[in-house]
Amino acid sequence: MLAALVNENGSASHHYGASAVLLHGDHATRNLADVAHFICLLHGRYPGVVELAAQRVTDPASRAWINHAAQGFASERAFLARLVVAAGPVPSTLGQARSEAAVNGQMHALATLAKSERNGCALGAALALVLDWRTVRQVLDIAAQRFGLQPPPLDLPGLAEAKATANDAAGSAAIERALNFGAQQLLIQHRGLWDLLETREFARRP
Repeated sequence: MLAALVNENGSASHHYGASAVLLHGDHATRNLADVAHFICLLHGRYPGVVELAAQRVTDPASRAWINHAAQGFASERAFLARLVVAAGPVPSTLGQARSEAAVNGQMHALATLAKSERNGCALGAALALVLDWRTVRQVLDIAAQRFGLQPPPLDLPGLAEAKATANDAAGSAAIERALNFGAQQLLIQHRGLWDLLETREFARRP
């Protein structure tokens, strides 16, 4: 169910991330810079979703998975930091303050999920982030190449590891519901970010 949630409701299901206007259009450079800045705003700070969720995870199997994920996201944050420097300033866009306020609200929502005391919620959010990040990273890699950076290798747990961790953690129907809730809520925030980025692209059109 977790894998299906990511496939059906994650970044890969949002048309803007794979759109020609973002990746190859006349204004792809500024659009990709916008993506880099706003993804960094959402996920570039420490502690992030994975690190906060790690404070809620206690069983050994899940601990091993989340420790691997945390190490991988440390590298991803460093990559994001280099990418926004290479991309230059945030593209001038009408409603900039509102955009930043919206993403700050998303940050708060994600932190709340990752710190949830409901058993399984924080882990579900972390699992969804790691699985959805592969799609996000594809866009970031294209941006990096456009701005003259060599994308580093991605070192995050794969789908099989995520499935095994979710299966091990879902010791009851209540925990399974919490895992799925955490995953769904994170994916909602990601789709909201892509909606915002698409709206910003439209606002910059001549």
